[in-house]
Amino acid sequence: MAVREVAGIDGTSLVYRAFGSETAPVLVLLHGWAQSSRCWGDGVLDALARDFRVVAVDLRGHGYSQAPETGYADRKLWAGDLAAVLAAENVSGTNPAVLLGWSYGGLVICDYLAEHGAEAVAGLVLVGAITSIGRGEKGGRVGASMRAAIPAAMSEDPKEAVRALGSFGNALTGPVEDSALLEGKGAVSQALFGASLSTPPRVRAALFDRAVGNDDLLAGLDVPVLLLHGDADSVVDVSAAHHAASLLRRATTSIWEGVDHGPFVEDPDRFASEVGEFARAATAEAATREDRQQGSMEG
Repeated sequence: MAVREVAGIDGTSLVYRAFGSETAPVLVLLHGWAQSSRCWGDGVLDALARDFRVVAVDLRGHGYSQAPETGYADRKLWAGDLAAVLAAENVSGTNPAVLLGWSYGGLVICDYLAEHGAEAVAGLVLVGAITSIGRGEKGGRVGASMRAAIPAAMSEDPKEAVRALGSFGNALTGPVEDSALLEGKGAVSQALFGASLSTPPRVRAALFDRAVGNDDLLAGLDVPVLLLHGDADSVVDVSAAHHAASLLRRATTSIWEGVDHGPFVEDPDRFASEVGEFARAATAEAATREDRQQGSMEG
């Protein structure tokens, strides 16, 4: 594993971790609201790193990345953050990456696509993701756990925040019962809760202080997209995935029965298998397309 740092277009320090071969196809993982790159778990990262150069990013304001005072409503900054990471990993039109966004990470991917297009993108994976945000946006419909956590989850009052984030955290793992505790799920739940609590309250609040729709952007995309969502997701309603599927030209939908907001926590082996299969196909297709274009130019 390599820990690297790049600067966003406003100078914000962004930290990410890279796993796997330097020459493998790139798979970029973007976490959700009030989380960090550690949310994925070592098992998922190790499994995906067998075939890919896995790049797990700490979004601005989260994890080890810098938390500037302002700018969280500016899509140019979010887009610039991802563009800086891709440039550092030599991602380009001739070496495209698969981008995976969980929850709020899906919105960050849309920010990037809106500003930079999909030339350097082999495919997308949207996991329990929002693609828009704001009142009435079908691509950003939240579930009961998210609604219940707001606004207390943004509070600077420790008692309010701990109570709200603790309740919200259960949605990331699904029910933590005795049998699950024996399997280490309780420890994972605590780690995710800790990441939420360590995200500054002002950042937690600022990420929701924006409104943007991306329906037209999704309708115009011509890359393969995997929509992976739990049908019991209480943070981002599963209707957000169905809405995206209705717009996208090349969508594959995987709806997990009885699963809440963290499918990679509830079944990491299945998650790594489905994501890996999709990403391999997407990168192979992109390579074939590049070979054809190269041959046409030479001809």
